[in-house]
Amino acid sequence: MLDILAQTYPNAVTALRYRDPFELLVAVILSAQSTDARVNMTTPTLFKKYPTPQKLAAAREEDVQKIIRSCGFFRMKSKNIIAAARKLVEEHGGSVPADREALQALPGVGRKTASVVLSVAFQDAAIAVDTHVFRVAHRLGLTLGKTPRDVEIDLQAIVPRENWRHAHHWLILHGRAICKAPVPRCPQCPVRTLCPTPPIIAKLNARRRTR
Repeated sequence: MLDILAQTYPNAVTALRYRDPFELLVAVILSAQSTDARVNMTTPTLFKKYPTPQKLAAAREEDVQKIIRSCGFFRMKSKNIIAAARKLVEEHGGSVPADREALQALPGVGRKTASVVLSVAFQDAAIAVDTHVFRVAHRLGLTLGKTPRDVEIDLQAIVPRENWRHAHHWLILHGRAICKAPVPRCPQCPVRTLCPTPPIIAKLNARRRTR
């Protein structure tokens, strides 16, 4: 199943646009409860005005809020990215640490955000479980986990470590293209013969037609 997904999405990378680990970190924080497309429309203006952690650390929240307003939860996000920038400057010399514990100590950074930064910016072995990964992993029968951490542990147990950082993107792209919420496009799915979900969807559709 993973081999097929790898062949289906051979150039699977993050959709977020960034030039360095700092920009990636900020973009991932902004992407919470927003879309990558919306974040990509916002960050050019943000990074033009605040191109370094030092510049962002000295920013006023009101000014940042105006720029990132369309990303949602803009008050909390502006507070977090400024505070994270300050911590980068004060504790890490203005560099983004390549360490999970240090990343998760930054304001606005949870396990998923840290995993994205580790896997994308530093090519570390990490699986970031977002809503797409959580949904697709369940539908493909790869996990029964009830929390993102449970799903991460299950995926780590069955995906070869060297593919952890790629599997995250395979599942995300598959979730966006085929395994959509709320109804997946099973007839177009390249792994439908290996997936337990198509018969379930077929039964649900049959019930709807008989109502």
